Amino acid sequence: MFNKLKFLIPIAFTAIIGLSAQPAFADSTTSWDKPVATLGTSLSSTQKADTLKTLENAANVTDVSELTVTGSTLVKYLDQNQQTFNADSSVYSSALIQKNDSNTGINVKIIDFNGRNNITTITANQYKNAALTAGVTNATIYVTSAIPIDGSGALAGVYAAFAENGDSLNQAQVTAAQDEMSTLSDITQANKGTDGYSDSQLNNAVTGAKKDMASKGNNLTVNQITTIVNNQLEQNNLTNIINNNQKQQIINVLVKIQDSGALNSDDFKNQAGKLMNNIQSGAKNIFNRLNTQSNRNFIQKLFDSMANFFKGLFSRI
Repeated sequence: MFNKLKFLIPIAFTAIIGLSAQPAFADSTTSWDKPVATLGTSLSSTQKADTLKTLENAANVTDVSELTVTGSTLVKYLDQNQQTFNADSSVYSSALIQKNDSNTGINVKIIDFNGRNNITTITANQYKNAALTAGVTNATIYVTSAIPIDGSGALAGVYAAFAENGDSLNQAQVTAAQDEMSTLSDITQANKGTDGYSDSQLNNAVTGAKKDMASKGNNLTVNQITTIVNNQLEQNNLTNIINNNQKQQIINVLVKIQDSGALNSDDFKNQAGKLMNNIQSGAKNIFNRLNTQSNRNFIQKLFDSMANFFKGLFSRI
């Protein structure tokens, strides 16, 4: 019995250490000289001043660079085929971006304007996932609007702010990010009011899928991506909520993200992991309910099963 135990213990703990270890990624990003406020071109002078003040107060800053977002900015970053936007499109939603020089991940906060949330369509988690796919790293983003609007102008402003500071993003990734955000927004709208569904669960599942994909390489088959999506939907209690058509849309988006080259970044997996922690932290009430015995993660189950194994083994010695 003791000979068997001497053989099993090293294997067990080697497995635990190997599965728990996380690769380290160097963070080569640097902070900008100033935060950048991207302001919609359609704002009146009063709205512009109030929008800037709202964003600066939220970020607790007073010295920012200003960048105007126009219809042409929307076309450049979000809709080059001009199916939704054109050079004359109105832009009201605005953002303030703080680039961090530490490995903080991506955080987005939608700020009320005069006591009201005027971003009607895009959620904070959808902004986060789009930013991750586009190649944004280690940034805190504040979003607001003087009037009710979908929020596309703020996202275009984020991309423009990076370009303004010499961190131009890959257009293929930006295009994939826009498709992703549109898809997730449509799925959330379709499931609005559905018991057991939340936008946080969906975005956590998609972020988890991106992290899993990055762990496995950048040349996955559709079948492999489908398996990853199925596992993430199950882990987030969405298997019986997301229908087959919606699941296929998610798979298609993830294929486009892989094709865009986003997974080639050494830091993508690290940023995705931080984003998952961010999403879960922002919706603890939801994810605490999901952390049931049937939904606990694989590593925890491994520890439990091994603990029970050794407990039973020692009790028989």
